[in-house]
Amino acid sequence: MKVLIAGGGVGGLTLALMLHRRGIGCTVLEAAPEVRELGVGINNLPHCVAEWAELGLLEELDRIAIRTRELRYLNHLGQTLWAEPRGLHAGHALPQFSIHRGRLHGMLWRAAEQRLPAGALRTAHRLAGFTQDAGGVSARFATPEGEQEIRGDVLVGADGIHSALRALLHPDDGGIRWQGILMWRGAVDWPAFETGDLMFIAGDLVAKLVYYPIGPGSTPERRLTNWAVYAKVASGENPPPRREDWSRPGNLEDVLPLARRLKLPFLDAEALIRASPQKLEYPMCDRDPLPWWSTGRVTLLGDAAHPMYPVGSNGASQAVLDARSLADALAAHAPAEALRAYEAERLPKTAAICASNRTGGPELVLDVFGQLAPQGFERIEDVIPPEEIAAIVRGYATLAGFAAPAQR
Repeated sequence: MKVLIAGGGVGGLTLALMLHRRGIGCTVLEAAPEVRELGVGINNLPHCVAEWAELGLLEELDRIAIRTRELRYLNHLGQTLWAEPRGLHAGHALPQFSIHRGRLHGMLWRAAEQRLPAGALRTAHRLAGFTQDAGGVSARFATPEGEQEIRGDVLVGADGIHSALRALLHPDDGGIRWQGILMWRGAVDWPAFETGDLMFIAGDLVAKLVYYPIGPGSTPERRLTNWAVYAKVASGENPPPRREDWSRPGNLEDVLPLARRLKLPFLDAEALIRASPQKLEYPMCDRDPLPWWSTGRVTLLGDAAHPMYPVGSNGASQAVLDARSLADALAAHAPAEALRAYEAERLPKTAAICASNRTGGPELVLDVFGQLAPQGFERIEDVIPPEEIAAIVRGYATLAGFAAPAQR
């Protein structure tokens, strides 16, 4: 069997490594002309890390990432609304990792280069179309040398939220959905917060700050630290910013007033943002869940199948779980049957997570306190019973498949 993977991001590369481990041939065809370590921070949950550990990547993850020990939800005054251990500290068999997305991508690309046969990784190949018959799939790719046709047994679109394959399969898809929320993001070498392995999300109904270390810093007392500020800036009735405006440099005058709302006694959020060498602006977007992903020998994976709002640390993790499910199915079944089994397992689960993320996911707890106690509180029990807070946070963890063993 030969699998063609359109897209060499986190999901596509993980699938390629899993297929190789199962003795299934594959070719990764990436649209970008070169692979660069771009982006800022992401979190990878234990059920995702378990899949990379099975691929022998745990040691390299430890070298470039941070094992997250604790997550805290705080109001805009820095009062703790909820705190919970993460990863190994929560009883999981493997850690949660916070990591620079570009470094993670580079690690996976290098692993694929070392393990896959020569020619299995190709850049500057943008999917243009496909045909399929009883014997396989013929995919057409636009390249600098002109259009090329490549034959395989299966075609997987792992080509992101702007997926070319998704557009071919679902030409009437409703497109990118935007509720009017913008994010500003950056990463900077910064003094470690407490033990240097904590993440927190702080804010209220107006604006929120996500903060977590994603790698070693310039000294043992510092960390490469990711931050993101997000706020609703439009009604969501209008289309999102043009695609070419995604990941553009953000304006300080837009984000600093939001940062100044935060009165955190342990962090000067404005200074953190000002110190960052790059401040990027993104619209927080997703797409409506699809009725189906697969037709015959062709399917979707990761953000191409189920782009979701980046709350709950789940985007990349769900793509990796997709890859495991699809690799297992292809190892056990003929192509069309394998894709049906994969879709039956993964589509309902990811659709439910997408729906939850639109309503705020576990970060909804900040909105609840923003409404009930906008000026803070003396006793948290006077605002909301702890079991109701737990229901919000732990309910999401159960839905997304990463609840700690003691909480299941």
